[in-house]
Amino acid sequence: MSEVPDLPGDNHVHTEWSWDAVEGAMDATCARAEQLRLPSVAFTEHADLTPWVVRPGDAMPDVLARWLRPDGRVAPRPLDVEGYLACLQRCRERYPELRILSGVELSEPHWHPEQTAALLAGGRFHRVLGSVHSVGGRAEPRLVDHAMGDTAAADVVRSYLAEAAVMAASDAPFSVLAHIDYPVRHWPVDAGPFRPADFEEEFRAVLTVLAASGRALEINTRVPLAPELVAWWADAGGDAVSFGSDAHRPADLANGFAAAADVALGCGFRPGTDAAGLWSRRA
Repeated sequence: MSEVPDLPGDNHVHTEWSWDAVEGAMDATCARAEQLRLPSVAFTEHADLTPWVVRPGDAMPDVLARWLRPDGRVAPRPLDVEGYLACLQRCRERYPELRILSGVELSEPHWHPEQTAALLAGGRFHRVLGSVHSVGGRAEPRLVDHAMGDTAAADVVRSYLAEAAVMAASDAPFSVLAHIDYPVRHWPVDAGPFRPADFEEEFRAVLTVLAASGRALEINTRVPLAPELVAWWADAGGDAVSFGSDAHRPADLANGFAAAADVALGCGFRPGTDAAGLWSRRA
C-alpha cells in the first residue's frame, strides 16, 4: 500500500496548444485536476523541432498528414508560446486553488541548440522535458512508430536508447528525461512480449549518463513504466523522479499514478515539502 494518500502532480500534459492533441483542452484538464485533487499540473506542450522523413508505406493519420511538406518530411507547427502562456494565465485565474505550471517538451533538443535557446529565452517554463521521438540520426530522422514498420523491433529500441544516451550526455537545457520506454508504445504484437531485461545493458547506460547529468527520470504512465527501470534508476544513483501521464485529453490526466507512486516508493523515492515538486531519494 502507498504511504502517500494523494496523487503526485502530473508533470507531462498536453492540450490544444500541442499540435497532436486534437482532443486536448487546458480548461477542462484543470477541472479534471481539481476533481482528482492533484497538487499541480504542468502543461508541457510539444516543441517538435525535428522534421521527420516519411517513406512510402508509413502510416499517415490526418494529425501527421496535415504537416507533410513537399520535400517529404513532416514538420509540425511551432508552439505558439505567447498564445499558450495567455491561456495558462486565464486558467490560473479560473482555478486559483490549483498549482498550474508552465512547461515544454523538447524533441531532440541536442540536435537543435539555436532553436531550443530561442524558445527557452526568458525562462518562462517551469518544467522542461527532453524527449527522443526519432531514430536514424539527425540526417535521416524517422518517427519511432514508422521505423517499427520496416525495421526489427529490437534494433529500433537499441537505436532509440543510443540516441537517448547521447541526449542525456549533452548540455541540452532540459531537466527531465521523458518516456525512456517510448518505443514500447509501438512494439509489434508479432515480436512477442516486450522484456526490459533484453535491453538491460542499454537502459542502464542511459540511466547512468542521466544520473551523472543531475537530471530526473520521468515515470511515464502512458504505458506503465516497468518497475525494474525505476529500480535501475536508483541503482545508477538517480536522485529524482517526475510523474507524467503524457495525457493528450483531459480524461487521461494522472492515469496510473497510484500504481506509479507505489513503484517509486518501493525504490526509495519520496515526496518533499513542496507537493508540486519532484520526488527524491533525499526527501
